[in-house]
Amino acid sequence: MNYERLYSYRFRDIDQQLRADVWIDIANFMRGKLGNPRAVLDPAAGRGEFINAVDAEERWAVDMVEYPEGTHDKGVNVVVSDIFDANLPNDHFDGIFISNFLEHLTTQESVSVFLEKMHAVSKPGGRIAIMGPNFRYCAKQYFNCADHTLIFDHGAIAEHLYAAGFEVEEVIPRFLPYSFRQRLPASREATRAYLRFPPAWRLLGKQFLLVGRA
Repeated sequence: MNYERLYSYRFRDIDQQLRADVWIDIANFMRGKLGNPRAVLDPAAGRGEFINAVDAEERWAVDMVEYPEGTHDKGVNVVVSDIFDANLPNDHFDGIFISNFLEHLTTQESVSVFLEKMHAVSKPGGRIAIMGPNFRYCAKQYFNCADHTLIFDHGAIAEHLYAAGFEVEEVIPRFLPYSFRQRLPASREATRAYLRFPPAWRLLGKQFLLVGRA
């Protein structure tokens, strides 16, 4: 599948600068959830909205697509590779953020292999945060994406995390809205307000967020 063309079509009507701006506040929020880590890994980084925005001494981005020069900040260590083949240092990262990736894998076993690799590259005590569409709350939209193959809710992700060696510290069944193609969050101001008001998550959230510790 040509993911570069797929995502350019999917986000064709989205203001990419606005999308990047919104991720500044999401990244700041996630940094807190990860315990303000020194070394952060985004193993499915895409164009780098999260890894460009997160404040960390060391930032790594892995993606299969080789995006144009200048897509990622100069300080980001970019690895162009399938994450399963990527050469990453073991016991190194104290923060890993995974966004909207596990549902793209083809088997539950591949999810297990991936998370076990994430555990291997995590420092003892390092945290991992996983965000993704919660089928329980977005069943009608879930397969509008050509690359969605596996179905997950927050309970299944918690089991996968624990099986891979992580201790599950936090489970948020409803967090962000389903996608940037929806009306909210529409701006940095709206995103910031939304993140500060968890009761809104229970109304609008269709993605789970789980945090685990290695």
